[in-house]
Amino acid sequence: MKARLEGMGDFRVVVVRNSVLAGALACMMAGQPALTQAQQDVPQQQTIPDGPKPQTIPDAPNPQGLPVGPVTPGAGTTPESNGDNSAARAQDGGVPSRLPESAAQKQDDGPPPEIPTGGQGPDAFTLRVQTNFVEVPFTVKDNKQRLVPGLTWRDVRVYENNLRQKLDLFTVDPFPLSVALVIDQSMTYDNMAKVNNSLSALQGAFTPYDEVSVFTYNNGPKMQTDFTGAQSARLEAVLERSKVTGREPIYYDTTGPLGQNININGGQDSHTDPNTNATHGTSILGIQNVPRDVHTLNDAILAAGTALSKTKTGRRRIIYVISDGREYGSTAKFSQVVKYLNTNKIAVYGTLVGDSSLPVIGFLDRIHLPLQMRDNILPAYANATGGNFDGEFRQKGIETSFAKIAEEVRTQYTVGYYTHEPFIDGKYRTLEVKVLRPNLTVIAKKGYYPTAADSRPTGVVSVK
Repeated sequence: MKARLEGMGDFRVVVVRNSVLAGALACMMAGQPALTQAQQDVPQQQTIPDGPKPQTIPDAPNPQGLPVGPVTPGAGTTPESNGDNSAARAQDGGVPSRLPESAAQKQDDGPPPEIPTGGQGPDAFTLRVQTNFVEVPFTVKDNKQRLVPGLTWRDVRVYENNLRQKLDLFTVDPFPLSVALVIDQSMTYDNMAKVNNSLSALQGAFTPYDEVSVFTYNNGPKMQTDFTGAQSARLEAVLERSKVTGREPIYYDTTGPLGQNININGGQDSHTDPNTNATHGTSILGIQNVPRDVHTLNDAILAAGTALSKTKTGRRRIIYVISDGREYGSTAKFSQVVKYLNTNKIAVYGTLVGDSSLPVIGFLDRIHLPLQMRDNILPAYANATGGNFDGEFRQKGIETSFAKIAEEVRTQYTVGYYTHEPFIDGKYRTLEVKVLRPNLTVIAKKGYYPTAADSRPTGVVSVK
């Protein structure tokens, strides 16, 4: 059957190959909807050779049934079937749905802290959000004063104001050190000679990544050099220049004619002639007072702490004191200096020389008898700031103490947590670090003073 279609000057031949009924039946078998009446009027066309060829469209894939087995009513809704119980097993008697809880998981430790991979060091402490983050370094020793390695975060408990804190960071990586070296030049000549001969071994205790500044004090503190490389030639030259002879022991003769004070205008208006005041007056009992030597250790530690407070974050701030620990004549008070050090995260370490390094005298200085003045305040500084000291009487012991103290600082544990207390109140917060192992001693700072600078955002702000 042929039909003629009139167009714009051209003629086409349409051949109807099948009937309308056959076309509808074919569409139904192929999964396509039946053609409408308008579509049936226009049968499938076969174009002449000069026209475009129709594209072949592949048939859609047939749906395939999913294997669905019988479902037991209520299965999958009980705690055992959901894996809430370690004894839960599959219905066919298979393996448990999860492993049984270990003894460590049963402890009330909370989620684990962030444990950075080895070698990250201070990069793990880069704060990227505005938060109240507290960093607590500490050292652990056994009953023989040996360092204890291998502790994990599950062995550590940290308390702030007697409240346990959730650990958010735990690392054993070493930190680069910023060390303010304080050398006592007010010691006697025999002790000063031991220190001078030992200073050549000081640089070997530090690494090229550390920086060191040098302070000396006699009648007052003096900065010999600002922070420089620990292995630099400049530090070596400054240490050589810091060697002095020390002081001669002073003996006062109170039996001669010039050993007595001359009182002018006896009675209530009497006073001591300053030109003949050989013993700085007398005590209440009439015993002559022997003048004390000036040892401005407080002022020297404060000057070193002021320089350390300006160093970059991400470094351990250490004051290393080489002294006999005596203090007299400083303008700064001990409590004021300790508050400044705890506010700026500075710890005091030291090598104790002289008579205070002897076992008996050193023990009395550490326990501090009540109503007695301290002849050695270096242990008090170390205890208040989380540092430590090593008492050595001989030159060889002084040389080895440098490396011993540096190793102790470099192998500290460090934990961090987010405190819930506001940082802007400035109130003192007590700290206590405990280790859940027997016969161990924990050396850490007793507390800190918060500052608003600790809660400022640093780096790129990110959300954890």
